Amino acid sequence: MADRILKLRDLNRTTLARQMLLERTPVSVTSAIERLAGLQAQLPLPPYVGLWTRVRDFKRESLSALIENRQVVRATLMRATLHLFTADDYLKFRTTLKRAIEQAGEAIAKRRGGDFDRDQLLAAARRYIGEKPRTFAAISDMLTQLFPGQDVGVLRYTVRTHIPLVQLPIAGGWSYSNKPEFILAESWLGRPSSPKDKLRELLLRYLAAFGPASVTDAQTWLGLKLKDAFEELRPELKTYREEGRRELFDLPDLQLTESDAPAPVRFLPEFDNLLLSHSSRTRVIADEYRSKVYLPGLRVAATILVDGFVRGVWKVEKVKNAAALVIEPFAALSKKDRAALEEEGEQLIRFIEANAKSFEVRFAKGA
Repeated sequence: MADRILKLRDLNRTTLARQMLLERTPVSVTSAIERLAGLQAQLPLPPYVGLWTRVRDFKRESLSALIENRQVVRATLMRATLHLFTADDYLKFRTTLKRAIEQAGEAIAKRRGGDFDRDQLLAAARRYIGEKPRTFAAISDMLTQLFPGQDVGVLRYTVRTHIPLVQLPIAGGWSYSNKPEFILAESWLGRPSSPKDKLRELLLRYLAAFGPASVTDAQTWLGLKLKDAFEELRPELKTYREEGRRELFDLPDLQLTESDAPAPVRFLPEFDNLLLSHSSRTRVIADEYRSKVYLPGLRVAATILVDGFVRGVWKVEKVKNAAALVIEPFAALSKKDRAALEEEGEQLIRFIEANAKSFEVRFAKGA
């Protein structure tokens, strides 16, 4: 029997449901992070906003307490980028991701002409960071003295991608400094990573969070070649086709969401997983809007979802004690959608700038 053809809205609504974006879900913070297969965390604030928009009655301290208690960590993981993971998942999957992370560092060294003894570099860095938590500025100074004349950026990135490190949290704020200190993961967590390859489990977790998805979608998310892994998994998976005929894989026990399911307005933070975890992103953002979301310097804008699709961007502006959330739609919105964004936006600005004296939600000039 031919695979079922999934239309754009089938994929959109199913993905939103699995991302907890059709309705806020009453789950614990650790359960939410594991269900999402981690959260992009290039900046300290986005994971908080990402959970606020997904988890019912989410409180800032619910996440900060887990970070302080070493149950959640911020570390380099998929695609050698910073993620927020539960400590259990970090230790479970770090070995699986090890080679992909290292290859990212080696590619940079090859491209920029790094010529140094990597084993000597890593041994020295491990000793240095093992003495006490270190900022990358301090690590850079040490490496420059040890390897004069070498590209310190390459040295630093090699350390980051070859030694399992986590960022040391701070009290208050959004749990992490803009100039964080790093500590050996095994020292912070008190236990080593699992030595076993857990790729099968990781791929199943990906499909649960982002499926139905293609092999190239999963490769985009993970940064690994996965064709053979999916062929091994094929007997356990359900398959579909999208309208462009790409083959999509899914877990057999997960249902698709109806294409006409209501999708309330939502605010996504910068770098949100929803916008970075598929090779084909039309299920959430039209190609015509990509340049307004995927910005220079590998930045990804904070976005709004209207009827399940990206329809604009947002930012916070603060002047003294006055906080404003500014929405810039890509095209005209209905009065109903504008009102819904204003209501949701006011809750968000009060969450982000809890100590402000006044709050405002406004649309950018001309919107």
